[in-house]
Amino acid sequence: MSVPTLPMTVTTERLTLTLWSADDVAAIRAGGHRPGWHPDYPRRADRDAAGLWVDGDPWGPRHIVRGVTALGSVGFFGPPDEAVDGVLETEVGYGLVEQARGWGFATEALTALLVATDAGAVRVRASVEPTNKPSIRVLATCRFTQLRGSDEDGNLIMVRPLPPPVGHRGADLDG
Repeated sequence: MSVPTLPMTVTTERLTLTLWSADDVAAIRAGGHRPGWHPDYPRRADRDAAGLWVDGDPWGPRHIVRGVTALGSVGFFGPPDEAVDGVLETEVGYGLVEQARGWGFATEALTALLVATDAGAVRVRASVEPTNKPSIRVLATCRFTQLRGSDEDGNLIMVRPLPPPVGHRGADLDG
């Protein structure tokens, strides 16, 4: 099964989602800061995500940039793999600095990436702490409706089913 590609840069009405560069990752791993980054970015979770980074991988971490300021990150934990049911699937993560929360940026960024995963027939899952109500709201807004239980850390595993194929009308109710 061939893995679809994602755009190197994704733009929305208010945001630009740019892949991390080698220089960005070096700064993040070193606990440093680069021009154009919010003073509270990168966060601890961004430093963890830097361990997943592969140069040039469009499925990797991206900055969430509003105007000229990186406010957080969004990205997949690597390219999708075939799940037990034969569907390509990958995991997504995202986060914003405290000051950028509550403005809909996480939902907007995630929605933009999901357009690309839908086009490539890739199902997406996310792990979220059960007490993280804002993140659960983001996932619910983005149609993560399936709950697969929890992982070894107690995080809920939520899955976004693939949308029906274009032109699919559902069950024929007339028999």
